[in-house]
Amino acid sequence: MIAVLIALAALGVFFYYAFRLTLTPVDDNGQAGGNTDPGRSLRFYLDQPLKDAALQVGGNLILLAPLGVLLPVVATRLRGPLRLALVGAMVSLAIEVVQGLVVMGRAFDVDDVILNTLGVVIAYLLAGRRISRRVRGSA
Repeated sequence: MIAVLIALAALGVFFYYAFRLTLTPVDDNGQAGGNTDPGRSLRFYLDQPLKDAALQVGGNLILLAPLGVLLPVVATRLRGPLRLALVGAMVSLAIEVVQGLVVMGRAFDVDDVILNTLGVVIAYLLAGRRISRRVRGSA
């Protein structure tokens, strides 16, 4: 029970910082453009210098990755890559829609949803499954 409370508190802190990072207006000099074509932003990122590409791709992979570790501890029903992919995609989609509709200097990008979701699943496979089973048992 203590582990669940700690994980819930960590989720609260995580969401605070994730939303603060993603839903804060930025000055983009009018360059933010939406993307609904899967792969378009990824191709753009990969055409950039390695440091810039790694920052963009890596940042999107890491952004929601804590969900892949914390959610299975909070709710064992969320164990499994498909369940976490669905939850991760919904959270990422919500962030992207809000960015696209109301946050100045930000835009909707479907590739961000894909990378965020992939990050959640990778974190689950690398650590979340093992931590959840260790903390909550093999239910």
